[in-house]
Formats: sequence, C-alpha cells, structure tokens
Amino acid sequence: MSGADGSEPLLRLEGINTYYGQMHILQDVRIEVGEGELVCLLGGNASGKSTTLKTVLGIVKPRTGTVTFRGEDVTNRTTSYRISKGMAIVPENRRLFGPMTVLENLQMGAYLHGGGSAEDFERVYSLFPAVYERRSQLAGTLSGGEQQMVAMGRALMARPNLMLMDEPSMGLAPILVERSFEIIKQVHEAGVAVLVVEQNANVSLGIADRGYVLSTGRLVLEGSAGDLLENEDLRKAYLGR
Repeated sequence: MSGADGSEPLLRLEGINTYYGQMHILQDVRIEVGEGELVCLLGGNASGKSTTLKTVLGIVKPRTGTVTFRGEDVTNRTTSYRISKGMAIVPENRRLFGPMTVLENLQMGAYLHGGGSAEDFERVYSLFPAVYERRSQLAGTLSGGEQQMVAMGRALMARPNLMLMDEPSMGLAPILVERSFEIIKQVHEAGVAVLVVEQNANVSLGIADRGYVLSTGRLVLEGSAGDLLENEDLRKAYLGR
C-alpha cells in the first residue's frame, strides 16, 4: 500500500519468515505503516507480535524477507542504526531508569541529539504537563501512568519518524489504559507515525487508522480500524462480544 500520492510507506515488512531454531515463528508476514499513520498490530499470547516488533527493530533477523524503513532496506542493519534513522521504542513495562530523575531519563532519550534541545523538552512538556511537574523526581517512584508518560516522552526526545509501542496497556488500571491511549493519539496528531503492538483490540482500534491481526505467526486479518471493529471473528476472539 503506497500513500495516496504514490509515495512509499514509512515502514514496510515484506515476506518475513522468522525462525527460533527449527520453530517457524513468523510466516510470510507483511506489514506497512505510512507517514504519519497510526497502525495497530493485534494478537494474543504466542501470536508473533513481539517477534514482529523485534524484527522491525533489528533485534531478530528474519531468515527471508525484507524490512524497509524510509525507503532504505535495513534488513541487515543494526538496532542502533535504525534508531539513528528515526525509530523509537516505548518498551513493554516502560523500563525507565528507576534510580535516575525524570529529566535524566528524558536526556537519555535524546543522547543522539546531545541530550536534547529546549524545543525537544518544550514538545514533551506541552504534551505531558505532569512530566514537567515531576522532572526532578526519581523515575522509579512514579505511578504506572506517570511512568508511561515519561517513557513516551523519552521516545519523543529522539525526534522519531516512527514510534513503536509495545503493549502500552500492560499493567495499567483500566482508567489509565484509556488515558494512555489518549496520549498515544496526541503523539500521533503531533505528526509522528505510530505502530502499537497490543492485545487490547478495543482500545487500540479506537484510535488507529488501520490494523493487522496475527495468529500463530500468520496474518489472519487486516483492514481499516472501523472495519476490524465490526469484524465478527475479531469481536469474538478479542472484543469479548
């Protein structure tokens, strides 16, 4: 799927086959994220979601297939190279540097840009006023919702073209899940493309442009978020209806 103007997608996975030893984990997976698009990748446990994300980041190398980012084949490139080209990750369970302050965590996100400019900090603080208020606090003492904001702020400090979100609802109370996805939507509206890897289909499709559904390493559904929300199979499997 090229953009409406015929442009190449920001991220493309094409014909990805990944193995762990003899186990065939991802089977001919193809996923695209356009410039400024918000896409969700759905699936239950052992569906291949995490392996797909690791393939995007270069942590796992596919046996066959290509990963293209910003028009460049990065299949054999390192994770650090991909990050330098504009990927940023908000990892599962946030993984902040607990003994460091919120400000120091943000600076770590901007290490490629000399620790961050005034504009970088202004962008994060305007999106997350609570992060500004807690900037001198140790990250390990924050609530789960506050940690999520700092993790997203840290990723934004890298000035990404593509933000990768790994299970952002994990470990959060329902009210915080809703708030977290509102913030993801704000980040997207600020012009950053987002790929959300999630089990919570309802809330992620509620903010996404498009979605893909993985089951045991195969893509079983794809389409607009609206179409997927109305899909009977998906509703039974993931939406509990």
